[in-house]
Amino acid sequence: MRLADRDGVDGLSMRRLAAELGAGAMSLYHYVASKEELLDAMIDVVFGEIELPPDDADWQSALRRRATSARQALARHPWAITLMESRTTPGPANLRHREAVTACLRRAGFSVVMTAHANWLLDSYVYGFALQEASLPFDTAEDLAAMADDVFMPQLPADQFPYLRESAEALFAAGYDAAGEFDFGLDLVLAALEPLRTIV
Repeated sequence: MRLADRDGVDGLSMRRLAAELGAGAMSLYHYVASKEELLDAMIDVVFGEIELPPDDADWQSALRRRATSARQALARHPWAITLMESRTTPGPANLRHREAVTACLRRAGFSVVMTAHANWLLDSYVYGFALQEASLPFDTAEDLAAMADDVFMPQLPADQFPYLRESAEALFAAGYDAAGEFDFGLDLVLAALEPLRTIV
């Protein structure tokens, strides 16, 4: 996982991993049968880092905590974003995670079908946000502000892009932090799901 965190998963191979460990490539096959099995195990570790929805909280608070934890785990392991739903042999942490989320939604009064809809919607939001966040050319609000005058504003002449220019000026002046968008969107998603709890 350290290798994937550093260089991305595309460059991960059994040979490269063996070299990193100072071992022979064939010796790795004593522990895992293939790269796919290795990826299954790595994704299971990522699922294990995500906080399960707590039983002692209302469903929205529980799933907000879980979504925030998932975003943090994916920020640590951006290579995992596109692999989270691709594994056909999920590990124990993956299955415990899915059971806990499903149980949270079912106990909250969502039907089986609506639980599936809610789960897809929440995961799509979290993964999509994490993917977009991982591709941003800045890490913090300070980094964004530092790029404003030299990078962004010269691309927005007021006569051609008046609304974009107005928005950029107002947001930069206010110390805009794109990271806050996660909570804003998540609140909307959870609020939209609330009235669907009793619909079968």
